[in-house]
Amino acid sequence: MYWLYPIDCISGAAAYIPDDSVDLIITDPPYAIGGDLLHRHYHRDERFVIDGYAEIEPGFYRTFCDMWIGQAERILRPGGSAYIISGYSNLGDILNSLRETSLIPLNHIIWKYNFGVHTTKKFISSHYHILYYYKPGDRPTFNTYARYGPEERNDRLRSLNYTDREDVWVINRAYKPGRIKNKNELPHDLLIKMIQYSSNKGDMVADLFLGGFSTAEVAIGLERRITGFEINPVSFNHHIRRIRNLQPGYLLDCVKTGTGRKPVRQRQRWTDDELEKLRTRYIAVFRETGQKQKTIRLLQNEFGRGYFAILNQINRILS
Repeated sequence: MYWLYPIDCISGAAAYIPDDSVDLIITDPPYAIGGDLLHRHYHRDERFVIDGYAEIEPGFYRTFCDMWIGQAERILRPGGSAYIISGYSNLGDILNSLRETSLIPLNHIIWKYNFGVHTTKKFISSHYHILYYYKPGDRPTFNTYARYGPEERNDRLRSLNYTDREDVWVINRAYKPGRIKNKNELPHDLLIKMIQYSSNKGDMVADLFLGGFSTAEVAIGLERRITGFEINPVSFNHHIRRIRNLQPGYLLDCVKTGTGRKPVRQRQRWTDDELEKLRTRYIAVFRETGQKQKTIRLLQNEFGRGYFAILNQINRILS
């Protein structure tokens, strides 16, 4: 279920992870902004923070990115996905390293969180970047209805599925006052979302910079396998004890999963007979409802198609 190593990810991946063997990478690398000393500037209480945070020298950062991203490209299977979390200071180095690989960008996600670092001489930083890429050679896993079904709506009748898949995510950071923690820990809600959309039960998830082991914790909780590396021995030894006590699948009864019937003919080409039937049925149902939106929703189950698939054909047919 897990293969976790107290070693740096570059030599560790080369030694322990075969080519094309990982389904999903989620990782939050060092940012090369003096993260080990930030508490001196922002008056952070470090009493419960684990010692030994390993920062990267700014002048070495691009080379460092080339090395670990090269390993990420190698270990991902064709169609495997990667979510790389970064601040903005050295984001360019990560992007430039990614451009030197075969990995293909899917989204540049903005993660908006609560309580950015307070500043008075510039705007307050309250977001991170999430670079979502995949390895060519196969279709990437993307479970469109993993969290919300096609018919689930909020109080204003807006699609919850659509909202959840927008590329700006508002998810609060994790706070653990009075508890042992790493300097920066990814919130479970963020990790659950990425793992639900981009992997399936039994898939291999990798975190090249385990940190507080949050990715490992959530992956085990969702019945995924997990591998990864943490160079800080204090952090590794503290968190590995917790991981050993986790029950695989313990999160499955807690997470949101999509409900309702899903389109069964998604991405299938419409035949001429189907289009004629759609035209006839739309006219008949619209006479009863008087509402275009309601009519299309009623036809979704009948035709096994998504809302926008039907809407596009109706607009074309009736134009």
